[in-house]
Amino acid sequence: MPIKTFRGLLGDDAQERIRLETLDGKTGYRIKKFQIITEQPMAGTSAEHVVKVYSIQQTAIDGVVNFSEQTLLGVAAINNDLTGYRYGMIDTIIFDGVTFNQDIFVTHKDVVGNTTPCNYYLELEQIRLDDVEATAVILKNFRNTNTT
Repeated sequence: MPIKTFRGLLGDDAQERIRLETLDGKTGYRIKKFQIITEQPMAGTSAEHVVKVYSIQQTAIDGVVNFSEQTLLGVAAINNDLTGYRYGMIDTIIFDGVTFNQDIFVTHKDVVGNTTPCNYYLELEQIRLDDVEATAVILKNFRNTNTT
């Protein structure tokens, strides 16, 4: 299947919409790769980035990770702590079994209170959905939108 890539630089407390919607809803996607790197990886600024991918727009941006959130599609965290404690620690978790066919949203929070931007790179695998699969994915997205 084809791979679509997206990349960007998000400021602190920022959210970016990735437009994926189609008229018929028969094109689905799954996250295959999700990576982040701070804007200034070797600079003299401490930063602890949490970048998350959601299936719906977020009303508040935070650094809290809760796997019970049904709209969370993936999360990446990196520690650029200059004190040496866990410097360079990177964790990425993708819920790769989740198929979606609507827009997704990438959020960023620098949890140490600095305002250091963070880059993200996202690879999505394109999947052709039949009528039943497309309807199921749309209904799931609709349900998640109306329960949060």
